[in-house]
Formats: sequence, structure tokens, C-alpha cells
Amino acid sequence: MKGYDYLVASKHKFVRLVVVANLTWMQGCVSPSALDHAVIAYDQSTSEILSELLLLNIARAHQHQPLHFTGVSNIAATFNFQFNAGATPAVTGPTGSLITPIFGGTVSENPTISIVPMEGEEFTKRLLTPFQESKLTMLLRQGADVDLILRLLAGELRIENDHQDKVYNNKPSDKDGYKLFRQVVSHISSIQDRNALFVEPLLFDSNWDFSTESLSPERQVELLKEFKVDYNADKHHLTLSKRVTGHIILTNYDPQSLSNEERIKLNEEADNGASNDVMVDIRPGYPGGEVPLHGFFRLRSFYNIVNFIGRDISDEPEFNVDKDPRSPFVSENPIHTLEVLALESEPDDVDMSITYGGLHYAVKPEEGYQWNRESFRLLHQIFQMTMTELSQQGAPEITISK
Repeated sequence: MKGYDYLVASKHKFVRLVVVANLTWMQGCVSPSALDHAVIAYDQSTSEILSELLLLNIARAHQHQPLHFTGVSNIAATFNFQFNAGATPAVTGPTGSLITPIFGGTVSENPTISIVPMEGEEFTKRLLTPFQESKLTMLLRQGADVDLILRLLAGELRIENDHQDKVYNNKPSDKDGYKLFRQVVSHISSIQDRNALFVEPLLFDSNWDFSTESLSPERQVELLKEFKVDYNADKHHLTLSKRVTGHIILTNYDPQSLSNEERIKLNEEADNGASNDVMVDIRPGYPGGEVPLHGFFRLRSFYNIVNFIGRDISDEPEFNVDKDPRSPFVSENPIHTLEVLALESEPDDVDMSITYGGLHYAVKPEEGYQWNRESFRLLHQIFQMTMTELSQQGAPEITISK
């Protein structure tokens, strides 16, 4: 009997080991799989929601309704993994003593999603504040098409003639201004196509002269940490110099090829512009110099960008503008910056559509170069660049239990 009891105990121990091993294996397999699925699903859902919000607000702009955005500020998902195991006698007849293990398990998910409507100060900062030159530079350095960026971001081109600013609006109702704006943007695009467009900050050396008598020895030591110091002992004179990073400028030449005085002068001119102005300086003698240009692009707010696209649907449609006769071949010059369909019936063969005010809206599909898709992708990226930290105070929380 002792041998039989030992055999039974060994079997029970073996079963326990099998159960523990299988539970460990099951948990190790199921947990990462569920987590991977959830992370990918939430990421995809959040991206699709933002795309639909952008399209929805274009529809609102088309129908002269207020724009409104809601952000997902937080997603907290709790996963509950439950496993159970047991054993039952195998069907081996009346004298059998084999035991068959039984395994089971469940996985449940309980996400909590916090959504925050964009309003108040955040609405002002993200939607109504014009973009700064640093945003334009960031986009251009990612390799985006300069004509697409400027057609979305720039509201006007300002060129000084006879000490007076001449304004050319990126607005179809200003037919002459819109035509020249489009021709300038297309020409700058031709410079980019030739890999000759520079988007660089103005770097220059600033100098300051001081008498050593006006500075204490301690102060002179401190200045050595920040400035290059040239000391003239005979004249008791100090010259301080420092490399300064100035404004961004669009050129068809390397700004560093200019003298220090020329770069300082350009930067001082840029200082006189608005904070959302970007200087452009196209000079003869370089690629693109056949159409010389000196002025400023004035960047607009995201609110105005969406309104511009919405009004293009029917109220103020863009029209075809041929390139300047002096410009070389331009690869892309579509009529619309971003063409959005507004149809009474649901469109076919589109990536995404939304319904608003009895109409179906979708980005128009294309063959060949996907200008519209690239434009909508850029719009998505521009909106992300307005991102601020979403406040969760007073935010409504929606709990979805599965």
C-alpha cells in the first residue's frame, strides 16, 4: 500500500506541476497579446477620431457653423486575467486511475477614456493664434513640399514697393492678389525642386564696445563666460562679440555667403515685421533668380486654415493659376489646396467620410500623385503642432465596460 500511495502522490504532484506550468505559459502568452492588441487599437482609434474631427470642422466651416474640437486627454485600461484549472478522472474503465487536467481562462478589459473639449484660453492658443516662423521651418525641414505648406499656412504675401507694403492675399476673392501669390509659391517650389532652397536662420556676430572704467573687474570676468572679449589695454577699451541666431529666411542662396553686416541688416528688417512673418529673399544670379523677390509671408491661424478649406468647397472656390512665364517647369500645381467633396449621397472609393448637415464630406481621391491625401496629412500634422497639455480638471470621463 505504501508503494501505491507513493504512486498516487507522485501523480498528483505531476499534475500540479503540469497545471502550474500551463498557467504560467497561458498567462505569458495571453497578457502581452491582449496588451499589444489594446495599444494598437487605441492608437488607431485616436488617429481616426482626429481625422474625422478635422473633416467634421471643414464641414462646419463650409456650412458657416462654429468650429469645435474635443481632445482625448487620457486612456487608462485595466486588464483582468483569470485562469482556472482542475482535474478529472480519465475515461479508462472501472479500474483506471489516470487523471486528466482541465484548464480555462478569461480576459476582461475595462478602459476609462477622458475627453476634454477645447475651449477658453486653450481654444485661443491652439486655433486662433497665428503660427510662428519656427513651425514653418520645422515642416520644411521634414521634406514637405514648400508650395503645399505655404498654400495652407500663409494667408498673404507682403512686398514693399516705394516704401509701402503691397499685400497679395491667398484668397480667391482677391483675384489679382491670389494669382500673384500662387505664382510666387509655384516659383519657390521650382527652386525646391532644384535642391536650391535654403531655409536657414540668420547667423551673425554682434559687437558691443565698452570702456573698462565702466565695468568692475568682477563684471569683466563674468562677461568672459558669455562673450568673446577683445581687450585694448592702451585705450582701456573692451569689445564684446557674440554669435547670434536671428530670424528664419527663405532664400535661393546660402545666407552665410553674405557679409556679417548684410546679415545684420536683414535680421533688423525681419525684426520690424510681425511675429508670424517669414522673410523671403530670392536674388538674381542664383537658381530661381529669374523671378527676384523680397518680402514676407504672413502666416495665419489654424482656425483660418480650416475656414479657407471649407469656403473653397462652394463659397469661395480656388481657381487655376498658371505658373509665372519666367518660372521653369513645376511638377505639381493643382487648383485646390485641399479638395473636399460635399455630396448628397455617400461617396464611393474614399478612405473616410463624415455626415454633417445632410451632406457627406470626404477628401477627394486622386490618381497619380496624391496631393489631396498629402495635404490632409499635413493638415493633421499642423494641428498636432498646436498641441498643448490637455487639462483634466472638470473633464467628463466616459467609462466603457466590456
